[in-house]
Amino acid sequence: MSIKITIIGAGSIGFTRQLMHDILAVPELADTHFALTDLSADNLDRVLRLAQRDVAENKLPAKVEGTTDRRQALAGADYVLCLIRQGGLEAFQTDIDIPLKYGIDQCVGDTLCAGGLMYAQRTIPALLEFCRDIREVAKPGALLLNYANPMAMNTWACNKYGDVRTIGLCHGVQAAHWQIAQCIERWARKEGLIGAEERVHRENVDVIAAGLNHQTWFLEAKWRGIDFIPRLLELFEDHPKFRETEKVRIDVLRRFGYYSTESNGHLSEYLPWYRKRPEEIRKWIDLSDWIHGETGGYLRVCREGRNWFETDYPQWLKEPAPVISPENRGHEHGSYIIESLQTGRTYRGHFNVVNRGHIPNLPDGCVIEIPGYVDRTGINLPVVGDLPMACAATCAVSARVQEMGMEAAVRGDVTLLKQAMLHDPLTGAVCEPEEIWQMVDELLLAQAQWLPQYREAIPAARERLAAHEREGTRVATRMTKGAARIRTKTVEEMRANAAAARANAAAADKGKVAAD
Repeated sequence: MSIKITIIGAGSIGFTRQLMHDILAVPELADTHFALTDLSADNLDRVLRLAQRDVAENKLPAKVEGTTDRRQALAGADYVLCLIRQGGLEAFQTDIDIPLKYGIDQCVGDTLCAGGLMYAQRTIPALLEFCRDIREVAKPGALLLNYANPMAMNTWACNKYGDVRTIGLCHGVQAAHWQIAQCIERWARKEGLIGAEERVHRENVDVIAAGLNHQTWFLEAKWRGIDFIPRLLELFEDHPKFRETEKVRIDVLRRFGYYSTESNGHLSEYLPWYRKRPEEIRKWIDLSDWIHGETGGYLRVCREGRNWFETDYPQWLKEPAPVISPENRGHEHGSYIIESLQTGRTYRGHFNVVNRGHIPNLPDGCVIEIPGYVDRTGINLPVVGDLPMACAATCAVSARVQEMGMEAAVRGDVTLLKQAMLHDPLTGAVCEPEEIWQMVDELLLAQAQWLPQYREAIPAARERLAAHEREGTRVATRMTKGAARIRTKTVEEMRANAAAARANAAAADKGKVAAD
């Protein structure tokens, strides 16, 4: 019998099609029943038509259906993929723009810092509704594979309060793994260990990475038996591209001794040291691509991708469907996990899971990112052991902020949300406590339509802001575009490089597009 996979947030064009193609590239999964669901009937319809066209032209027996009725889509599901962006780009804009008024300059704003914490407040209530529906109408034991950020907080809430086994999936480790392979390749060529045309593929570099999502650290990196951890600083500093684009990561590597899996732009906003003074931000980032630290960079490329897709969509329908085959399969973990559970073929990756002593010097119960392998017996996870002390200290602070943010989202607790913001590394480095209290009230008002758990607290936040205005005690904010803001291109401007615009719109991993 074919399996049923439900995709929630299926209006996400890049992720939905890529994951479906990856799953259907497995011969045993070619007859999968896909149920697509989304809040937006228009977005869902566009993706559904493309997906059905892709299946038909590849002559596959798969079944693809779409509905805005989530429970109908979840009925009888074996697996559930969550791809949502709760509040869409409208809410995302406030995650970036309101904190910027208080001096918090974010590149991405979807994992930690002010933007990530507010993203959790919007997303967790929706995820807990999904979990309720999964418990009630999906197959018993259905597995939830979550791609929605903020990864750690979302996965934590689903496992602790949703009563659905949830694994969080991210491609950060894979991207950084490629970087390490490129550095080793360059070194090996200089040393005469490989020929001028030989390549070092990441599959030839054995790594162990562990930590928190977007704050995971390479603890081992070996090629031909050589331990490259002590050499990484030298190799990255010598790389002509990375020494310009990864200044924050290289500086952290210099001081910690371990390389972070996450991009320069991401990492810079999770730490208190690199984005706290506007006049110094430029020296730590690179504007050749958004992922290296551009102010609001991810918001910009998401908006450009959506605008291009909506304009270019008729052309997508006219073109031949992509060939679905093992050779064209992507590297997202989701399809490989499902393949392994269904066929028994072993897959090794890095997954976001609940810490049950796997990393003893991080809080038990928090969500960590560690290696694991999957086969027919399930998802199997090793005990990694303690992180190096500096890595553990950084992650422990983030884990406690995530815990407060997750609990605030579940309870609708304004004070706890403000305390999470207060303890966030970058927010605390930039803002005084009263600025944080005011900023959170402003964010709650701006995002009220997506915050059902704060419904009773919103009027009080509005009154606090009004009282400060009346009494002249409102904290002054600043009018700024940020240290490194780039204007969103119009569709006409994007036509000058239509191939790049198409790649951005279609990408499941927009960071990979930037890196490429």
